[in-house]
Amino acid sequence: MGSAYTILGRSVPSHQLAIATLGLVTFVAVPKPWGPAAPKHPSINASSAEEEKFVKEWLAKNAPAAEKH
Repeated sequence: MGSAYTILGRSVPSHQLAIATLGLVTFVAVPKPWGPAAPKHPSINASSAEEEKFVKEWLAKNAPAAEKH
């Protein structure tokens, strides 16, 4: 086969190091699918500051409370 490296007293083939490196980079680069998703809020396209304030107050008062697990 090819050359091997000695790591901590063991012989490790170079193709195993390459696979481990690619796996680690993929693990670090890919976002966590198991983590909690950030809450998505729609934007408020109000024509005035007063209207935006009213909508925010109404949503705060009438939006269902999020259930905590």
